[in-house]
Amino acid sequence: MSDHIPMRVAVVGATGFQGGATARLLVERGHQVRTLSRRPEGERPQLPGISCGGGDLGRFEDVRQLFEGATHAAVVLPLVYQAEKVLRYAQNIARAARESGVRRLVFNTNVRIPDRTTNVVGFETRRLSETVFREGLSGSGVELVVVRPPVYLDNLFSPWNGPALMTEGVLAYPLPEDAQVAWLSHRDLAEAVFAALTVDGIAGRAFDIGGPAVLTGPELAEEFGRGLGRDVRYVPLEPAVFEQGLSHLLGAEAAAGVSGVYHYMAAGADPSLLTGDEGLSSTALSVKPARAEEWVARQPWQMWTESEHSYDA
Repeated sequence: MSDHIPMRVAVVGATGFQGGATARLLVERGHQVRTLSRRPEGERPQLPGISCGGGDLGRFEDVRQLFEGATHAAVVLPLVYQAEKVLRYAQNIARAARESGVRRLVFNTNVRIPDRTTNVVGFETRRLSETVFREGLSGSGVELVVVRPPVYLDNLFSPWNGPALMTEGVLAYPLPEDAQVAWLSHRDLAEAVFAALTVDGIAGRAFDIGGPAVLTGPELAEEFGRGLGRDVRYVPLEPAVFEQGLSHLLGAEAAAGVSGVYHYMAAGADPSLLTGDEGLSSTALSVKPARAEEWVARQPWQMWTESEHSYDA
């Protein structure tokens, strides 16, 4: 279909970073966006141009109302890793998409998914969701496209990384130095999701999206160094340390779900999981993700040198 025809898009997850990036891009390009939030109206984040109703993914009626009148849907699940709850979310979304008759649903798994099953809930709950969508939408006339990102550059623009980068030239992250990663930004994720919503001939496909280059930790530090105009060195964090810090922000259960991916990578069981796909996704989706250096150069890193943003880990 043409991306010039206005879409009415139900965006699941628009109050988060990834879904928010997708929702903002859709609004920028003249499409109508609706989402839902469990927070009371006065506590919801500001979402200019986006209609935000109250509701819970665990209640079908709330999800049905979100999808009512939508022509398309973009879905990223919240940081929930209880299999029964995720199953209910996915079933409600699939049913609402089917009954509302949306043309296409794009599911962002939020992570690459190993070929073999694992004991990592961050992988397996998303594998479960994708299976539910495929089975629930099969034969319904609703097209499904799946995008599976690697790791986000935006994770590095944070109180944990910004001050150390600006004052010490240290880039710390819970991946081994030799881990090869096709780092991607939230903006380029949004571009990929937008393409997955609009490009013809890709129904039923899954794309391992990623940035244009596969980088080890030291190579990523070199990209950061060029973007910042200073020397930067990469320091691998222990996943357990990362998980402990994350638990203060997200809670223990969500932190364990997120950090399980990094524990898995540290074990070296699947070293190619976060790499690129030799440009297949970029070609099929007609997108051109930015290099890490370009992304770094565009960020307002100076904010982390201001006193009000100091952070005591």
